[in-house]
Amino acid sequence: MTETPENYRCGYVALVGRPNVGKSTLLNHLLGQKISITSRKPQTTRHQILGIKTTDDAQIIYVDTPGIHHKGKRAMNRYMNRAATSVLEGVHVVLFVVEVLRWTDEDELVLKRLKHSGLPVILVINKVDRLAEKEAMLPYLQEVSAKYDFKHVIPVSALKSDNLTALENSILEFLEESAPWFPQEQVTDRSVRFLTAEIIREKLTRGLGQELPYDLTVEIEQFREEKRKVHINALIWVERANQKSIVIGKGGQRLKAIGQQARKDIEAMLDKKVFLELWVKVKEGWSDDERAILSLGYHDQFE
Repeated sequence: MTETPENYRCGYVALVGRPNVGKSTLLNHLLGQKISITSRKPQTTRHQILGIKTTDDAQIIYVDTPGIHHKGKRAMNRYMNRAATSVLEGVHVVLFVVEVLRWTDEDELVLKRLKHSGLPVILVINKVDRLAEKEAMLPYLQEVSAKYDFKHVIPVSALKSDNLTALENSILEFLEESAPWFPQEQVTDRSVRFLTAEIIREKLTRGLGQELPYDLTVEIEQFREEKRKVHINALIWVERANQKSIVIGKGGQRLKAIGQQARKDIEAMLDKKVFLELWVKVKEGWSDDERAILSLGYHDQFE
């Protein structure tokens, strides 16, 4: 973009909400490409991630966050809650994402923190595609609209990309007149190494049981890029020895399948041939050790 048009707008937009309401899916569909990993399991997102959308009229800088939740016993839970709440400093508007026909104690917790922030809040009611009868939403809309002075209340389906244009138009009201802050071609603030680790963790989260994904993380040990191919060695850290065998699977089949799925997505992202090697190692109690999570890439950049 060589010359910024008159009345060009730019600003930060936080996506907040409890776990598993579809914040990352919403970000990916607003951008038209995948930046944040997704799964049906709560607390898949662990970091703040910028997703930058640049158009002829505006640059919207979305900030995806972990779900705000009550359970803050482990160091990892406390890290995710800090990552989610610290975003409320320095953004222009907040998208408070909830799930249609549901309002939980954790939704109430998020709203309480938003009230203290004093920021303009747009209530985004997600997953409306699951409703057989749209009329069933009307009493719910009245109930949640009365909870706060929301600037807008907008029902959407992130998965189906329904009503996202209306949502973006409402966001523009709160951005400041400014030249873009990021280059036109930039879509995220995260490195390729980080995105690679997240892709691997997504495949693990989707492919494993209910509890194990919360006890593992991924570290890129080697990322060697050549002209037409990339060599990647990644370590999968678990907390207990019996978890290692679960990740590997009988005869190594589960780890092989996860590696194949991850490699396809990484090749699509890099547009190069990828040689991916995965290793599983045990680091006992890493998710409740502040030093361990720091050493594994969970940096408090938001503090």
